[in-house]
Amino acid sequence: MQHARKTFRAILIVFNVGIVIAISSLAFAQGGGISGSVKDRLTNQGIQGVIITVKDVSTGMLAGTGTTDVYGIYTVGIPTLGNYTLEASKPGYNNVFAQDVVELSDMTPNRTVNISMSGEAWLKDKPGQTTQALSWERGAGKSYLIPALEIPGFILLLNGYDRLAYPNSVEDGKKVYDTNLSTFRDHVFHGHWGVDQDSFAMNQFGHPYQGSVYYGFARSAGLNYWESLLYTNVGSFLWETGGETTHPSINDQIASGIGGSFFGEALFRMASLLLEGDGGEPGFWRELGAGALSPPMGFNRLAFGDRFKSVFPSHNPATFWRLQLGVSLNTHLNNLGGFGTGEKSEATADFSMAYGLPGKPGYSYKRPFDYFNFEFTSLGNIHNPFDNVMIRGLLLGKDYEAGNSYRGIWGLYGGYDYISPHIFRVSSTSASLGTTFQWWLSQKVALQGSALGGIGYAAAGNVTQVGERDYHYGVAPQGLLGLRLILGDRAMFDLTGRAYYLTGVGGADPGGRETIERLNTGFTVRIYGRHALGIQYIASVRDARYPDRASSHQTTGTVSLVYTLLGDTRLGAVEWR
Repeated sequence: MQHARKTFRAILIVFNVGIVIAISSLAFAQGGGISGSVKDRLTNQGIQGVIITVKDVSTGMLAGTGTTDVYGIYTVGIPTLGNYTLEASKPGYNNVFAQDVVELSDMTPNRTVNISMSGEAWLKDKPGQTTQALSWERGAGKSYLIPALEIPGFILLLNGYDRLAYPNSVEDGKKVYDTNLSTFRDHVFHGHWGVDQDSFAMNQFGHPYQGSVYYGFARSAGLNYWESLLYTNVGSFLWETGGETTHPSINDQIASGIGGSFFGEALFRMASLLLEGDGGEPGFWRELGAGALSPPMGFNRLAFGDRFKSVFPSHNPATFWRLQLGVSLNTHLNNLGGFGTGEKSEATADFSMAYGLPGKPGYSYKRPFDYFNFEFTSLGNIHNPFDNVMIRGLLLGKDYEAGNSYRGIWGLYGGYDYISPHIFRVSSTSASLGTTFQWWLSQKVALQGSALGGIGYAAAGNVTQVGERDYHYGVAPQGLLGLRLILGDRAMFDLTGRAYYLTGVGGADPGGRETIERLNTGFTVRIYGRHALGIQYIASVRDARYPDRASSHQTTGTVSLVYTLLGDTRLGAVEWR
């Protein structure tokens, strides 16, 4: 194969500063791309956040988009051979039009326009090729058939594994995983849907993660969020009706079909961001990391070669992540069945990421989860390794602003929470209305936050067995308030409060009620570069009342000393002023 290369140049003037757009088309097997850089002519420094739009000259249709990184470099994927028009734009920039290398004298300030260039982009040709490379922006090359085969195949493999691993698992006189076609038929036409008796960790963590696998197969095959959500619910339905001999479960359908889509999209976005990197082809370690985050994506990228190698375009969101490693001291009070206290120290690891923080120029919220927040905490405790997994993402919404110091987004959020402190736990799949914002209080001090209120289908309970199951289901109104005060590039203070009111509606205990509150506070000081130290305190309170047992009041508190690796030295503050 021979590489074909053609270079285009143009000039963009922002106020009195010239910017050079250098675009080089580059040949790739089964798919291709145009790469180049955006530079300040005076300083020869790359310009970040310039949006590159590629359109087919013959049809005028969008072929791909990209955004320059911190070095001013971009790569835009193109699906086929042909002629393309390249347009570069950024809000607040003057408009100039150029083809090849043209110096323009129009320097009218504050005239917002675009740059347009045309030329030919080439790809390596693969003889005998019959499949089309995936184009995320146009939808070309996506497959409805492949995930429709992968999801049932995964269910069959999972059922086969469970048959071998749990051969003596019996419920209602039947082996749980000894299913056949009659099982599926009976459940579809005569099955009684109810609330099952599986463990809390299986129902509230295992099933949502299982749903994220269904979701990942569909999403990595090029389907959008809503299409993948449908596939996830169908996959959950197939498992409920054909994967087990027990009655189909309403709670599993919600946790896997809906909660699994929230879980899966967050994992898909983080894996895609890792693959995207700073541009260019992802190497072995990035592929491995992305596969660990989203195994279905890793499988499709490996199994189908170049077909699904196109990386999902993030559109360059403002992100902030942090990894915390430390030791924690847990204390608790429990008056269930008597009065008791206890304390225990253990290692802790925590990862959190905010994706699509509001305020970044040129970034928009047109796709579900263009903003999301992900939190995960693991403990050095084999009996309770996952302390929490909490996800919230904007499903439908838009951005807004107030003056020059405030930017925000608002709309409908989807949420999945799994919280399991030592003596009780709560989990919820929810929909909420709310807002996420950043407010510059001064030149260097910023306040970020989210305020949400909505309703979910939740499970909550203690860790001491009462009856057949140690937790209860119900419809649960809930709310969240999260704030982060960023003090320049040196320190930040976090405070997040969550509240859940579990009713008996939709569960097996209609007369029961539970109220659970959780408060998380932390203070972090940056020491050097992206290295920081911090202290964190988490308090959780549960009050439960049921007609057939004594009321309970439980509290638990955790204080942690942590080393923190920061995603950036600005502590996540977004600058637009």
